[in-house]
Amino acid sequence: MAELALKNLYDDFRDGKTIQAYAKLIEKEAKKLKKPINIMEVCGGHTHTIMKFGLPQLLPDNVNFIHGPGCPVCIMPKERIDHAYVLAMQSDVILVTLGDMIKVPGSHGSLQDARSKGADVRFVYSPMESLKIAQENPDKKVIFFAIGFETTTPMTAVLVDQVIKLGISNILFHINHVTVPEVMVELIDSRDEHIDSYNNQIDAFLGPSHVSVISGSKIYDKFPKEYARPVVVTGFEPVDAMQGIYMIVKQFVEKRCELEIQYKRVVSYEGNLKAQALIDTYFEKVSLFRWRGLGNVPDSGLKLKESYAPYDAEVVYEKILPRAEIEDHKLCICGDILRGMAKPHECTIFGTACKPNSPIGSCMVSSEGACAAYYKYGNLIS
Repeated sequence: MAELALKNLYDDFRDGKTIQAYAKLIEKEAKKLKKPINIMEVCGGHTHTIMKFGLPQLLPDNVNFIHGPGCPVCIMPKERIDHAYVLAMQSDVILVTLGDMIKVPGSHGSLQDARSKGADVRFVYSPMESLKIAQENPDKKVIFFAIGFETTTPMTAVLVDQVIKLGISNILFHINHVTVPEVMVELIDSRDEHIDSYNNQIDAFLGPSHVSVISGSKIYDKFPKEYARPVVVTGFEPVDAMQGIYMIVKQFVEKRCELEIQYKRVVSYEGNLKAQALIDTYFEKVSLFRWRGLGNVPDSGLKLKESYAPYDAEVVYEKILPRAEIEDHKLCICGDILRGMAKPHECTIFGTACKPNSPIGSCMVSSEGACAAYYKYGNLIS
């Protein structure tokens, strides 16, 4: 038997003829629409697929994309980056985090800057690498700076579980996990008096795929029922995205407003119950979590439960961590981009002062950020 190459697994989901066929179906159905529709893709992975494969060029003028806040690095406020920086500069600390965090600028600089000043900052592919680092450095406190949506939260929960079960005393956690449904509500029905969400232009959502693998599509039930916004949970490949868009257009044409799953090969309604149970064992909601550019979003963040406070770096190092909220650079419009109110190319410093190798805003830092996608693939879009 010939060896199965990775390429064989995704070729069909990138097939040009299939993509064009969906484009024709969307165009046919879109002619029946009473008004233009604006679809927000919540996840940064979708944004990159949309830009990389030039999907906006394939759609009729009355079907538009609004880029959402679905990048965990992009939404991290500067004060939390400062937490990571301050912790990393402690002589008895090894700060461990995921690679996208390296260039994110806080008010003191980035973790890359901290490392250039002698801080022991290590970037890993898996949180479980922290176990080996801790075992090799028993005289140091290893702090795992955890980021991400529901997708990566189970990995942190597994690490917490192992640390406790193995009795490892020199690993702590700085938790920055956030949840998707709450910010989707914020975008269409903000409780922040400074944000006029009632003028939002979001008609429907492409639901995140990998988030939904963990949480299940059930977390989006409220949007069709309470907010009259259909949600189609969609995979990351271009054929997935085009099918998801087609399903949304069909709902509007047929005057339906429903939760549907396009990504049925992976996503279920209930999700990964074992992962959800492990998350619930160690984490609880925080009443407010500040999202960069979006403000304080109720019930959108997680923290370690109080019974695990000895493992919580925010508790252990409370006296040295800054608390003041820090705003972005005045010329940066990442906040408007994250709210779907502006496109990256509308920023006056996009591609000039702000580039991937010298980012000013968080949307340019992350590989999943909307600005990074526009910078990398923008020449493909007319």
